[in-house]
This record gives sequence, structure tokens and C-alpha cells, in this order.
Amino acid sequence: MTNKTNTAQNNSSNTLIPIIIIAGLFFIFGFVTWINGALIPFMKTINELTEAQSYLVASASYISFVVMALPASYILNRIGYRKGMSLGLIVMAIGALVFIPAAEARTYWMFLLAIFIQGTGMTLLQTASNPYITILGPIESAAKRIAIMGIANKVAGALGSVIFGAILLSGIDEIKEKLSTVDDVEKATLLDTMADSVVTPYIAMAVVLIILGILIRKAPLPHVEAKPIEVSESGGKAKSNIFQFPHLWMGVLALFVYVGAEVIAGDTIIAYGISLNIPGEEAKFFTLFTLMAMVATYALGVFLIPKYMSQSFALKASAILGVILSCCILFTNGFTSVLFVAALGIANALVWPAVWPLALNGLGKFTKTASALLIMAISGGAIIPPLYGTLVDNKKELLINSGINELNATAEAASYGYWILIPCYFIILYYAFYGHKLGLKERV
Repeated sequence: MTNKTNTAQNNSSNTLIPIIIIAGLFFIFGFVTWINGALIPFMKTINELTEAQSYLVASASYISFVVMALPASYILNRIGYRKGMSLGLIVMAIGALVFIPAAEARTYWMFLLAIFIQGTGMTLLQTASNPYITILGPIESAAKRIAIMGIANKVAGALGSVIFGAILLSGIDEIKEKLSTVDDVEKATLLDTMADSVVTPYIAMAVVLIILGILIRKAPLPHVEAKPIEVSESGGKAKSNIFQFPHLWMGVLALFVYVGAEVIAGDTIIAYGISLNIPGEEAKFFTLFTLMAMVATYALGVFLIPKYMSQSFALKASAILGVILSCCILFTNGFTSVLFVAALGIANALVWPAVWPLALNGLGKFTKTASALLIMAISGGAIIPPLYGTLVDNKKELLINSGINELNATAEAASYGYWILIPCYFIILYYAFYGHKLGLKERV
């Protein structure tokens, strides 16, 4: 008994420093990712965009995970986790610096390029850190470790949304009012001044990322590998390629729709509040509500998993709650519906921590490739939010054509867009009950 206790204590002490380091990385890309909630209404104003166009901010960030996940896996195999993480931070810094000429030119495609470059750096970080933390300890407690990462990620996201919301959205209501009354020259001056507000914070961000990129090269991260695939004594054959794991591919689909739903919950809530005629000075805090709901649920997951609740049960409960809350958004209005959007943070929190260990279960030597595929699923954040924006634009046009005034049409259309969440949560629900078991019956 003493030997087992000492072993457990040694394992705990050996993993503590790596967990803290990886949590720091999750903090960084949480901060960068969740400022999109403030960037979307900011970009919509300075570049005079439609709803669908404004959500390309999320697309530019998340599409990089499709383009760069497999190359990131190759890079990590060549240079290792530590150098890969360092490179990811430096690439993110370069993306931050591109915001400066983008602001000077007030050119939307340059902003999108900057966001894409930052997404490329985050892809390297995510491709390294998610499988690393998953296999750093027992697979049955992986969701607990990832939930700790989630706390760091969302606390950073909350800080990022508040800080950048204050910087970018301060006075946005007054500026929008002025834009409708001034001539073209004054309008250009107002928008140029507003665009310049991103320069200082992104220079500061670049400096911090470069310093961290240098420091991570010295970080004490031990080498870890996933356990090999176990084959049953009844004659089951060893797997020979990644396509022989249907539970993995269903996990990729589940994460794809989950990330889309999570991005909608966090990145649309400010714009949604503004569409309901809630002042921007108040609405800028709404992303904070979503993230704090996630942090509280992550903390609950750390306490409950795996001692009181399995990873698959957590996923089932999350998906069911997601369906219920989505319906509540659709059938309520005003600030009440905003609170239901924020409450989606509760439904979303444990999905990512639960899907990763379920999808990587038994992958063995295929773990790195599988991890790249799961990272590619983050592209759901690039595809599903613009679909939300398209639903909103189309519904708004129909309502205005039917004689409803623009203010009411905008609010009703913004609410209508949340219909897209229903099929997303049903796909997650299928994975929670059945999808994570596909192809695993022959294994012990």
C-alpha cells in the first residue's frame, strides 16, 4: 500500500509542472481566441459589413485549424513539442503585428489575414498541448486534466473579452449614431480613428508572445507516448490505419459541431445583445457571462470526474442541456434570452474535455495523427458561425420585406439564427450515447 501511495505521489509531482506549463499555453490561446466576441461588432462597424461578413472574423481564425493541423503534426514530429510550442507563440506574435498595417489601411482582408496567422500559431499550440495533456496521466481522468486546462482557457478568455471589449467597443453606440449623420469625409475620419485603437494592444500582445516563445524553449516538459492498441484474445486484428477507428471519426464530427456551437455562444452574444437594443457599454460584458458559466462547470468537472461521474455521462448531460437551452433562447426574448445564450457555457464546458479521451481511446501509434484530425475539427468555428450570420441576414430581409420595422426585424432575426444550434447538440448527443463505442466491441 505504501509503495502504491508513493508511486501516486511521484506521478503527481512529476506531472504538476507540465500541467502548469500547458495550462499557461491554454491561457494564452484562450485570451487570443475569445477576443473575437469584441472584434466582430468592432470589424462590422469600421468596415461597414453585413452580419454574415462580420462572422468571417471567426472563420479566419478557425479555418486555420483545417489548413494547418496536419502540417502542424508533421512539424511537431520533426522538431518536438517544446520547439513546436515556441514556434507557435512566435507565429501568433507575427499575426498580432499584422494588425498594425491592417488598422492603418482599414482593410478587412488584412485583418482577416492577421487573424488567420494567429490561428496558425494556435494550431501548433493546440496540436501539441491537447494530446499531451490527454496522455500525461490515466486516460479515465483525462477529462479532469483537460477541464483544468479549460479553466485557464476561459479565465483568459473572460479577461480578453473584457479588456478588448473596453478598448474596442468604448463609445461604439455614439460613433454608430454619428456615422448616419456625417458626410463621407467625416465618416472616414471617425472610422480611421476607431480602427487605430487596435494598434497599441496588439503591439503589447506581440511583445508578450515573443518573450513567452523564447522562454518555452527552456520549459521542463517530459516525453510522453500514448498506450498501444490492445487486441482481444478472441482473435481481433491490430489496426493498420487511421480509417479503422469509426469512434475517432465520429469524435471529429462531434468536436466540429461543438466548436461551432461554442463559438456562437461566445462570439455572437455581444452582437445579439446590441441587436436587442441593449447599449454596447453593457453588452460588451456578455461574453464574460458565457465564459464564467464555462469556468464554473469546468471546476465542477474537475471535482466530479472520474470519481463521481464518467466522461461519457458528462457528455450526455452536456448535450441534453444544450438542446434545452437552445430552445429556451428561441422561445424567450430580451435580456432573458441573452442569459440563456450565456448559460450555453454550462452545456459546452465539458464537451471538449470528454470527447478527447473518448476519441483517442485505444489509438496508440495513431494518436498524433488522430490528434491532428481532432484539431482540424476546430474548423467548425469557421463554418457554423457564418451560417448563423446567413440565417440572421436572410430572416431580417424577409421580415423587413413583410413590413416589420428594421429595429424589430434585427432583434427577431438575431434570435432566429440560434436554430442552427439544435442539430449540433443532437450530433453530440448521438456521440455521447453510441458514437464513442463504434468499432470498439472487439477490444477488451
